[in-house]
Amino acid sequence: MQVIRDADSCPRPEEGTAVTIGFFDGVHLGHRVVIGEARRLAAELGARSAVITFDQHPATVVRPESAPPLLTDLEQRLELLATTGIDYAVVVHFDEERSLESAEDFVRHELVDCLGARAVVVGADFHFGHGRKGDVDLLERMGAEHGFEVDGIELVASGSEGARSVSSTAIRDALAAGDIDGANRMLGRPHEVRGIVQTGDKRGRELGFPTANVAVPDGIQLPADGIYAGWYVRPDGTEHPAAISLGRRPTFYENQPYSLLEAHLLGFSGDLYGQGASVRFVARLRGEERFESVEALVEQIGRDVTRAREVLLP
Repeated sequence: MQVIRDADSCPRPEEGTAVTIGFFDGVHLGHRVVIGEARRLAAELGARSAVITFDQHPATVVRPESAPPLLTDLEQRLELLATTGIDYAVVVHFDEERSLESAEDFVRHELVDCLGARAVVVGADFHFGHGRKGDVDLLERMGAEHGFEVDGIELVASGSEGARSVSSTAIRDALAAGDIDGANRMLGRPHEVRGIVQTGDKRGRELGFPTANVAVPDGIQLPADGIYAGWYVRPDGTEHPAAISLGRRPTFYENQPYSLLEAHLLGFSGDLYGQGASVRFVARLRGEERFESVEALVEQIGRDVTRAREVLLP
């Protein structure tokens, strides 16, 4: 996949492109259906396939007070987009000036001039451009003028009875509720967050269960506080099964103002400080609890570690 970050690098392929547009937060199953349709049309037309995405969520510019936490940062998003088999990913810098661009200008600059679009695939409820005035109808009108067809498709159901359509919002809601199974089904993979291992108070080591304290950047969606089974991935790609604690440690602190992400790597001993880490949440084991004694907490941690091993290494 070729990543395009400025207009001077636009590919303008002679055979044209089949394009889909969106922020693609999480690159979830619904996104993959839309991208898959773009790839199918590209093959049918003898064209290249492309996605247009943005370097930051448009809401952070147009309504920052209600901008959602993100499922993936830009690096993760591009890595996941690369797994879809798409040919080009155009990353549009979104700032205040871009937020004032009309939908018509966006079509002319990005779809026509940059990518030579022959087909455009979007969700049926897709909106874009200043004031969100661009939609499938506008794309169809401009497609007739500029020579591209438009395919507006419905979002994908998550497969569970009574489930909402797959969307980044639905996944965020599931994570916030501690429904890691539901979130992972919609993502099509375990939810993953990334950060740097920092020095903590070493309380886990004192309890006999040393942990890596992973500092996740602000603005990334974490699951609800609780204990999870998951995988810890080191910078070299090595994966370790882990019992993961996400919370405010109420047994020791009454008013800790933020949640800590701590991973106990099963069967591992070594120095992880200062290293990057990816933490993948596989299953929720229980909610966070306050214990009456340190001994009771240690006993429960032992049970959590055993349960995490059973879930991850059956």
